[in-house]
Amino acid sequence: MHNYLVNASIQILPIVTDKHPYEWVDEAIAVIQQSGIKHEVGPFATVLEGTYEEVMAVIHQVNEYLFSKGCSEWISNIQVQIRTAGDITGDEKTAKFNIPQ
Repeated sequence: MHNYLVNASIQILPIVTDKHPYEWVDEAIAVIQQSGIKHEVGPFATVLEGTYEEVMAVIHQVNEYLFSKGCSEWISNIQVQIRTAGDITGDEKTAKFNIPQ
């Protein structure tokens, strides 16, 4: 895969009864924060930005973390946007909506 920037979102949906699902989600977000990858936490998903390899490595780290900590079941909803001939950034897609009021 190329080394251009890609955008991805990851949403973790824990199917658990051992603790509140938000606690597992918070731990997953901490893994993303510790990765150093550019990210933005939203109310439904966290958006990642980096090379394909970087983004997929972080997604892998999140799932490995949940597994290693004993999360009994979860759904990882993943979306990845890839452009073959250049970067694709979140700012590019949302800048027009970030006009000061």
